[in-house]
Amino acid sequence: MVSENQLISKITWRLMPFLGILYLIAYIDRQNVSYAKLQMVDALGMSEYAYGLGASLFFVGYFIFEVPANLFLTRFGARIWFTRILVSWGLVTIGLAFTQNMTMFYILRFLLGVCEAGFFPGVLYLLTLWFPKDYRGRMVGLFMIFSALANAVGAPLGGVLLDLDGALGLAGWEWVFLATGVPAVIAGVVTFFYLDDTPEKAKFLTDDEKRWLKDRLARENAGMEEDADHGFKALVNPRVLLMALCYIGFPLAAYGLSYWLPTIVKGFGVSNTTNGFINIIPWIIVAVALWVVPAAADKTEKKTPYIVVPAFVGAAALAFSVLVTSPYLQFAFLCVAAAGIFAGQPVFWSLPSRFLKGAGAAAGIAAINSVGNLGGFIAQNVVPWINDATGSNILPMFFLAACLAIAGVLVMVVGRTLGRQAGDVPPSVRPGGPR
Repeated sequence: MVSENQLISKITWRLMPFLGILYLIAYIDRQNVSYAKLQMVDALGMSEYAYGLGASLFFVGYFIFEVPANLFLTRFGARIWFTRILVSWGLVTIGLAFTQNMTMFYILRFLLGVCEAGFFPGVLYLLTLWFPKDYRGRMVGLFMIFSALANAVGAPLGGVLLDLDGALGLAGWEWVFLATGVPAVIAGVVTFFYLDDTPEKAKFLTDDEKRWLKDRLARENAGMEEDADHGFKALVNPRVLLMALCYIGFPLAAYGLSYWLPTIVKGFGVSNTTNGFINIIPWIIVAVALWVVPAAADKTEKKTPYIVVPAFVGAAALAFSVLVTSPYLQFAFLCVAAAGIFAGQPVFWSLPSRFLKGAGAAAGIAAINSVGNLGGFIAQNVVPWINDATGSNILPMFFLAACLAIAGVLVMVVGRTLGRQAGDVPPSVRPGGPR
């Protein structure tokens, strides 16, 4: 007889640390521009706004290729497709170390978005193939903890690499890109030999365990709409569109905060290395929140409060970081804000698989993520614009606070909509959707 707890534990230990490490590498490669910026702006003769525009082009490429990339994942399998993603984005990141001018920077940042498109939603889709619904919130939270670890690791790493300025004839910002691009290429090769596409192909599971998991997932998917696994119909599903709209505020606040936090800390008058180590603190707090909040949400059918409350707390903390004058209080509020921004996101991402499956889930998750990540494009353009216009590194937090609060309100609307539509599902198979 199959033990559910033992099976879930076995799958978790096999998949989550590995996927988490891949996400850690991905997140560092996204955020390395926030540290390279401290030297690269002057080296290439760009304004803060021009640099922010170039950094944000990542999200344009990401937006255009996100859905196609996730549909290719369903065709080729995670092992091959993730290998392609990792190797290609690693090579582009290495290429950024050899940037000669603003145009080259713009092109490479756009290509980085193209190459990485499909990774994050691809992992979310992969989790729907391996874990029953009652575990997905925690698994997404565990996966996203590695983004917090990436910020914690990336912070001191970015500072140390910047302080290598002049070593072997390379500038500090060039070291930032070289040292963060190579691990992605190596991880891509490892992925090809380590990752299993589906439970059916997994050699570490017994036949009984594969059968139990297949039957459990089939029962959970039995009450879904007939076109729940249709990739292109998922793109116009009203629930998908609503979730995409309300998700924009979360990446906007997250990228705006992580993009500017090193600059804010630099204003404390510390060295690059000290800046990096100070930036570990908020991400440790985020990591704790990413486990506690989704674990609590998985125990109840009412998911919406576990998304909305952290969002409102984060928005309030961002606002208070503007109102106080003490740099220590500013930093403390930004730590709370970081936790609020991230804590509810795993719960949010557990919702699409409650009404989508197969290619529909792959397309729907990718659509929500691609539209939502336009928030990153907005953050990396509007936030620098506010900075250039006002000369303040703190006032942009007001803008982020307002956007995050609006996102929280929209989640409440979406939660009610999903809850009403979940009423059409037979009680015997009804997922624990938000109320």
